[in-house]
Amino acid sequence: MQIPHIVRPSSPASSDGDSDREVIEPDEDLLNGIPHEVEDIDLVQLRIQSIPALNLSRFTKLQNLCLRENLVREIDGLDEVGAHLHELDLYDNRISAIENLGPEEGEGQWVNLENLDLSFNKIRRIRHVSHLKNMRNLYFVQNKITKIENLDGLKYLTNLELGGNRLRALENLDSLTRLTQLWVGKNKITRLQNLGALKNLKILSIQANRIVKLENLDELEALEELYISHNGIEKIEGLEKNKYLKILDITSNRVTHLENLKHLHNLEELWASNNKLESFEEIEEQLKGISTLETVYFEGNPLQEKDPLSYRNKVRLHLGNGLRQIDATYITESQAGIR
Repeated sequence: MQIPHIVRPSSPASSDGDSDREVIEPDEDLLNGIPHEVEDIDLVQLRIQSIPALNLSRFTKLQNLCLRENLVREIDGLDEVGAHLHELDLYDNRISAIENLGPEEGEGQWVNLENLDLSFNKIRRIRHVSHLKNMRNLYFVQNKITKIENLDGLKYLTNLELGGNRLRALENLDSLTRLTQLWVGKNKITRLQNLGALKNLKILSIQANRIVKLENLDELEALEELYISHNGIEKIEGLEKNKYLKILDITSNRVTHLENLKHLHNLEELWASNNKLESFEEIEEQLKGISTLETVYFEGNPLQEKDPLSYRNKVRLHLGNGLRQIDATYITESQAGIR
């Protein structure tokens, strides 16, 4: 059971003329009349400042709590319900420190929490989460975090999102052996390193950093998707062991030659726009033998800019009828030669 949509006079949603919505002022009144056996509570964009004022202890079966887009500054007031929570969503608030997520040992631990979203806050350090033993998904997007740390106890963690922070290095990941997704785009990371323990990693997104070399990926043999656009890479290399790659995004780098790709027999999508590629022959040599390939992006390269009118036809002729999409345009059956 989910609570009804309640809005305040000051929230943007309250000006839409919906007369069926109830207008409530103080935080402590927001949940009046809600059955105590409710399992899901969503209070979004209501200018809530105080979690304790919501008196959540009355909801003894609460599993999922969403307080997105409010004005919460501190994580508190969850002692009575935390041990039962599966998901806690505090996206886009004003939280500056991670605290009060249950005792780190002994009775009352938060053993059921699997999803924690603290994205778009003001957090500077990762701490007080390593005791959340069953955590699966951890989101710290768009904070002020400078270092990956204090995650050693999260042995079941599968998804870690740290995009839009102030990270300068990939580090302290060795204990996260079940991680399948790592998102660290839009940071200040200069090298691909310290990834060897992530044997189960399937998705690595490290876009918009300061990477200049493809390296140290040989132990990521399970890798299926690599997003490394908007960096400073000059050469495609170091992917010999990544034979299960399905998506490779090297958009907006400094790559001059298409090379070292023909062994990627599972590749479905190659995004290589806005580089320095000039040769249609290299496209054919590296990609024509990959039967799984369906999508390629080459716009913004010299090979497209020099002859934009015939560019798409040349790509299609060099790669054959298996191709389904060139840049943002799908290939029609007639264009593909299918009757």
